[in-house]
Amino acid sequence: MSALPAVRDQSAAYSLLDLIQGAVISQAISVAAKLGVADVLEAGPLPAAEIAGRVGSDPEATHRLLRTLAGYELFELRPDGRFALTPVGDALREDAPDSMRGLAVLMGHPLLWEEWVNMVDSVRTGEAALPKSRGMGAYEFLSANPEYAGVFFQGMGSMSQAECDPVVAAYDFSGFRTIVDVVGGRGALLAGILARATGARGVLYDSEAATADAPALFEAAGAGDRFTIENGGHFDRLPAGGDAYVLKHILHDFTEPDCLALLKNVRDAIAPGGRLLVIEYVLEENNERHLGNIIDLWLMVLLGAKERTLPQYTELFAKAGFTVTRAVPTTSPVSIIEAVAG
Repeated sequence: MSALPAVRDQSAAYSLLDLIQGAVISQAISVAAKLGVADVLEAGPLPAAEIAGRVGSDPEATHRLLRTLAGYELFELRPDGRFALTPVGDALREDAPDSMRGLAVLMGHPLLWEEWVNMVDSVRTGEAALPKSRGMGAYEFLSANPEYAGVFFQGMGSMSQAECDPVVAAYDFSGFRTIVDVVGGRGALLAGILARATGARGVLYDSEAATADAPALFEAAGAGDRFTIENGGHFDRLPAGGDAYVLKHILHDFTEPDCLALLKNVRDAIAPGGRLLVIEYVLEENNERHLGNIIDLWLMVLLGAKERTLPQYTELFAKAGFTVTRAVPTTSPVSIIEAVAG
């Protein structure tokens, strides 16, 4: 009698299958975020039928959704049949300190999915796919689609906001007199910096529309009398005389020529001995997972831009007249790249 054939180990194939199904999980998380399931569960565990009654969904379909997401540690299906919120799922709450609800909603938006379908074109050509598929650039498309723009920027803001406290905790800003936050939006990062660096003043630089809500935020941080707003765009003349210029997730949006133009504007404005502080994902050439590698694909598809390694930043800064002195890691995926003029 011939021996039975050996059973092939299919674990690798099923690991790949789990990754392939990631799009389904993204959609499921987005649905839970849109329905507000995490907000309902904040007060305690509930059966699916009661959750469905509160969020306006079908009881059985809700059970099936949450049972699936329990396998990814967003919710816990308890022995009594009730669903509970986990620490991971808690970040889906709208008012969670580091809420990712905005990003979860964005990941389920049909316009975003249309853009990712064209990623193969970016990989083939090395060029942004969105301008070709939309007939306009990414920012033009967002301007032409205000509903989607609101969802997009809220989603991006979810990630950016979560990085502010780790950045402030990782770097000592107390030795600076004037800190200029370049294209700093509402000023969440600068307000957090000034709350700790109580002897410093801040200049929030961005468009008038972007900075409209800033005063209330700085008042809440106890820095309402230590900051000013100056309005302008990415490539306009920057406020002069600061001894620290902060650029958070700015350079990764641009190709090298535009990055150099912006950096040279900083070089012209910075006080002697000042510090350039660039906050970005710093990529590593290894086999480890890193959020920056995923964002790098976003940049490739949408803008034709990219994330960079530390040697790439060092080379880029040198072309603009800056020398990198160190890269400071944070407890978030971003690092603070410090450089000096000269």
